Amino acid sequence: MRWEPRVQACIPALTTGSDQQELKLNLPDTFRRADEISAVYGDSPGETAAVIEWLLGLIYAADAYPETTDEWKQYVENRAPLDEVAAWIERHPGCWDLFDSEQPLGQNPALHPHLDTYGVGPAQLFVERVGDYNQFFDHHHLHHPEPVPADVAWRAMLVQHAFAIGMRGRIKASAMGLPGTFTNLGTNRLASRLRVIARPAWDGATLGDLLRLNTTPWPRDPGPLNLTWRQELPQRRDFTQPGPRQARIPQGPADLHTVLGRSIALRPALLADGTAGVDRVLIGAGETLAPLPAEYLQDAVTHTGPGGVKRLLGPSANRDLWRESEALYAAVADRDKGTDLYGRIATLHGRRIHLWTVGLLATQGKPITWVTDEFPYVPGREAPLRHAAETGSAICEYAARALYLAASTARDIAYPNPKPDDKKAQIARFNGEPEMWAGAADHFHVLLDQVTAGQDTTGALDEFGSAIRALSIQSLNDRLISLSGGTTGLEARVTAQSRLEKLLDHSKAPVHLKEAAA
Repeated sequence: MRWEPRVQACIPALTTGSDQQELKLNLPDTFRRADEISAVYGDSPGETAAVIEWLLGLIYAADAYPETTDEWKQYVENRAPLDEVAAWIERHPGCWDLFDSEQPLGQNPALHPHLDTYGVGPAQLFVERVGDYNQFFDHHHLHHPEPVPADVAWRAMLVQHAFAIGMRGRIKASAMGLPGTFTNLGTNRLASRLRVIARPAWDGATLGDLLRLNTTPWPRDPGPLNLTWRQELPQRRDFTQPGPRQARIPQGPADLHTVLGRSIALRPALLADGTAGVDRVLIGAGETLAPLPAEYLQDAVTHTGPGGVKRLLGPSANRDLWRESEALYAAVADRDKGTDLYGRIATLHGRRIHLWTVGLLATQGKPITWVTDEFPYVPGREAPLRHAAETGSAICEYAARALYLAASTARDIAYPNPKPDDKKAQIARFNGEPEMWAGAADHFHVLLDQVTAGQDTTGALDEFGSAIRALSIQSLNDRLISLSGGTTGLEARVTAQSRLEKLLDHSKAPVHLKEAAA
């Protein structure tokens, strides 16, 4: 059984035009028709990003990329054809067969002899479904034998290589007779940070435009393409040797975008319709990367964390992505004059671009959900967008604090003799913060769209502040409905409402939040 992405349809895509149609293309046709396609997509934001990563790696491997920032601008503005990449894929003699016994695409054949004994069902291949690779004590869901189509398995494997988090796998090297370790799975390249992809948002924008926008100029050799574990270059981790794992730095962008972050083995199966599928999977430790230099982190956003420590911006369980957008716009405003992603897109005057962010939220070694959002940008509007994002976020933060204090006021009256252990739950009963934060997201994106379109920033912030003020008052009122209609309930309601209004008009309140501005 053979399955090659350069022959079989494997990339889900949407055509351009108002009547968009879904189709699925092989790799060469994806590049040849890149400017007939509006977008590629996956079953999750992570899958979409992982497919884009792999397509970028192929552009570098085919030597079809710009070497300087000036070349990049011409490359983007003149819409350089990507047919050269398609031709390179078709004539490249490398390891393209997903089911090759010695050099399987994307896999480590050292695991193949152990598939029957230690492998489980294909659910283990999907980051969103697998939990911590040992999700249920009896592993019943992992052993479910229902096979998946080969293209679905291949795309899920790309997600594993790029986004899978550090955890413990289900395979021990000792069981395989090896001195190394397959059990401790490393955190892969994009697992701990947000990936920012520049998405063209002008009329007629295509997949080709997206790929060109995100192709970083590279003046040196692009490094090897990682098609399979057993290839001459790059030199990979050797599990036959004892001792600490070997971390490496990618040798170029082709290497970077296609790193094999997991050791994976897939067992082929024939589906009911006669096409190729996968019915058994085994996953172990893969490549370990050393800390990456800045040239490999051109889209990354830094922010100041606790203790004033600067770190890469990653998904948060406590803050939606839009609440971190000020850091993203700060990266745009403080760009390094054409030497990073934000500096380059700033030279594309008159082009609207959306900064698409995607990351995998995980806690305690378990994936929770994909987080994603888009933020508009037009060159020349960096300062107003940064100001709007920072001020808008500050308005919401103040409103959230005011809602907490108003809830505390209602609680003090409604529960005159509370137990200390009950305080948190009692305040939460009256605290409208969750509703305010949920409702503020849409208003915040309207604010950014207004500023991107050139509207006066002060006026847009006044509108935003008025909306957040009304939302905060409504959020508190909805929480206070649960109070009794007696004297105590009425006093708690009126006093809490009065306190919120006073806080929103306080001298320390953001000016756009005050009643006069509203």
